Amino acid sequence: MNAVPRSFYITTPIYYVNDKPHIGHVYTTTICDVAARFHRFLGCDVFFLTGTDEHGIKVEKSATDQGVTPQEIADRNAAEFESVMGLLHMTNDDFIRTTQPRHTSQVTTLVARLIDSGDVYPGEYEGWYDEGQEEYVTDTKAAESDYKSPVSGKPLVKAKERNYFFRLSAYQDRLLQHIDACPGFIRPEARKNEVLGRLRDGLQDIPISRTNFTWGIPVPGDESHVIYVWVDALMNYVTAIGLVDADLPESARRGYWPAQFHVIGKEILFFHAIVWPAVLMALGIKLPECVYAHSFWIREGRKMSKSLGNFIDLPTIQSYTDRFGLDAWRWFMATQGPLGATDADFAHSKFVEVYNSELANTLGNAVNRVSNMINRYQDGIVKPAVAPDPADFDWPGRTAAHVADSIDRMHKLDLSGSMHAALSIVRDVNGYIDVTKPFSVAKEPERADELATILYNCIEAIRIASLLLWPALPQKMEAFWQRLGLSIDPQAGSLTELAAWGGLSADHRVTTGDPLFPRWKEPEDE
Repeated sequence: MNAVPRSFYITTPIYYVNDKPHIGHVYTTTICDVAARFHRFLGCDVFFLTGTDEHGIKVEKSATDQGVTPQEIADRNAAEFESVMGLLHMTNDDFIRTTQPRHTSQVTTLVARLIDSGDVYPGEYEGWYDEGQEEYVTDTKAAESDYKSPVSGKPLVKAKERNYFFRLSAYQDRLLQHIDACPGFIRPEARKNEVLGRLRDGLQDIPISRTNFTWGIPVPGDESHVIYVWVDALMNYVTAIGLVDADLPESARRGYWPAQFHVIGKEILFFHAIVWPAVLMALGIKLPECVYAHSFWIREGRKMSKSLGNFIDLPTIQSYTDRFGLDAWRWFMATQGPLGATDADFAHSKFVEVYNSELANTLGNAVNRVSNMINRYQDGIVKPAVAPDPADFDWPGRTAAHVADSIDRMHKLDLSGSMHAALSIVRDVNGYIDVTKPFSVAKEPERADELATILYNCIEAIRIASLLLWPALPQKMEAFWQRLGLSIDPQAGSLTELAAWGGLSADHRVTTGDPLFPRWKEPEDE
């Protein structure tokens, strides 16, 4: 089993305030939340960061169209993103906004350093510009996409501008060397291969300032330019921990750097896996340990788009949490999401299938069966396992292996693997019940000790599984702990100790209740 890191710093990308919260934002944040919760439970000193990206031409244009200031747009939409974090019970430790003085002052300092070192220099650029992405595109890339934005599909614009440039080309070899030396730096493997292909094609210096709008952080020493939003935004990962300014209260967080994970969508891979590491190299700052670029959600087999009306927006998400519960939504995000190289399909039938199969029939059924038998046959009291196990099942060894597997997978951000390792313990319980038949043993009073052993093994195994499942299913697992009369504080960082076999004492009272996950039937099937 991998050693538990002393600290654990995980980030989402900061979300652009000219957009509304949707499944893409919620998915990435949920991934990070599950990982953050798990690592806190393990005893890590966790810092989980999210926030909003608030500068750029799109915000400025929206403000003009609406007759308000850009700051008003930013304030209103940032508040909406923050409210979503609370609505979905995210446990982020900070919410950074790029209009906050703590961020803008440090960005100014960092860009000034790059100018002083010669890594940023003035020059002139003419090329294709993707207005939606606020990104210049090379002639080669423009031709490959038929001179349209690969993201929005809108035509690229020919633009000429005097800019400040970052010497990205100077860091091509160092980036290749770093990727070779740190195989896990870019994940999954397909994303790493994309980056390597881009690097082998050769890097060009990139413009990092704009003069076609004013809503941004001025370039130090030349306020006719504003810092390109993608440079400004990337720096949030170090400004949030005060890495640049020792006088800021946030500087107490400096020990969290370098981050273990920058979790992003694959559409912003270039900025996070090439531009950001090169900027850090130029500044003499350590690189993050891993840039994890997940794929996209599609819906019912089709790419999501507002024009098709199949976008999973916040009201749609709330409709699922209202019907199935927040934990069921979190489970689907954590176990069925596109963390790998391929996109994931959000199909309603798949959601129901996973809910019924894994949560209702496997986890919920095991909790109900075992709790009910302890109440029916032992008056709700857990009795000691004094008799030999009739199935000769190595519960201590088996659960320890699943615990180690779940923890190892979570260290690698394999959320589905981690949660399913935990669920394997519950599957073992259901199989064990089928073999040992406690309902038959209970009919023979002379076998009371054997029955007590069977039921102790079952409830203890479920208890251990619940600890590992809690990061994805916090509400339901806490409800289960209450039924066991257990007072567990995941913030205490004692997961490994609690997950050791034998933690549930004999003579413990178990109560029953409504099913944790009632089986779902579609209205037309009822």
